[in-house]
Amino acid sequence: MKSMTGYGYAEYQNNYYLMTMEIKSYNNRYLELSYFSPQYLSSYEAPLTELVKQHAQRGHLDISIKVKNIKSNVDVSVDSQVVQAYLKAIKTVQALAQEENINVSINMSDILSQEGVLSSVRTDNIDFYKEGLDYCTKLVLDQLSASKKREGDATLKDLTSQIDKISTSLEVVKKNVDKLETLVKENLISRINEMLGSQGYDESRILTEVAVMLNRFTINEETVRLSAHIAEFRKLLQSTEPVGKRMDFLCQEMNREINTIGSKSQIVDVNFEVVNMKDCLENIREQIRNIE
Repeated sequence: MKSMTGYGYAEYQNNYYLMTMEIKSYNNRYLELSYFSPQYLSSYEAPLTELVKQHAQRGHLDISIKVKNIKSNVDVSVDSQVVQAYLKAIKTVQALAQEENINVSINMSDILSQEGVLSSVRTDNIDFYKEGLDYCTKLVLDQLSASKKREGDATLKDLTSQIDKISTSLEVVKKNVDKLETLVKENLISRINEMLGSQGYDESRILTEVAVMLNRFTINEETVRLSAHIAEFRKLLQSTEPVGKRMDFLCQEMNREINTIGSKSQIVDVNFEVVNMKDCLENIREQIRNIE
């Protein structure tokens, strides 16, 4: 069993850059990824998504990649032909200025600032950072899985305890099934006697009506179905597959049976166990919101 909550962090440094990667996972009905990284690493999102899917089936994951370049990642080049063209033009301007007795001074910055003289090319591409990305990705995903498993184990322990309590309460309810039927039967007959008094009545017909009423008030079917749901829930607790959605469905079914038992019961002990079961079930539903 894995929790949807997890965390992973890694750092990588070489002579050219320092890279940090962080993953935070939260509860979410579906798998949803949010990336925060430099634009030049955007092409890494697709392969990283596929790797994340091997470690998470549900949840919202925030993935952050930060890079600090230690050495310049910009190559600067000079276009000699453009420079020569500017120098030729400058000489022409100076010659014309001298004819008019005008002194024209030209410095290096005047040439370097001209369009096309200098060009810069960034060397940061996905291949340049591949070693850091591979290292950080493996580390943060391993940490993410470990933290999800650690929280999942704690949740499994609690869920087992809660379903055991429901099962214990159900056993008390089962012991009172016959008592409840007897009580309902006695109450119905008593009320019939009160209404009819000494007047004659068809006893077989009355007993037939009592049987019909007992069928409406008996909780035997509900206890059988609830037992089956508990058994299925225990199987899911031992599963290595994502079970959160299936557990949520089972909780709905168990809640329906427990509510029906509570509505039919006229015995204090049964009502008390119904309250206990509802309380445990609510704790379970709260916990499984965090399960994959």
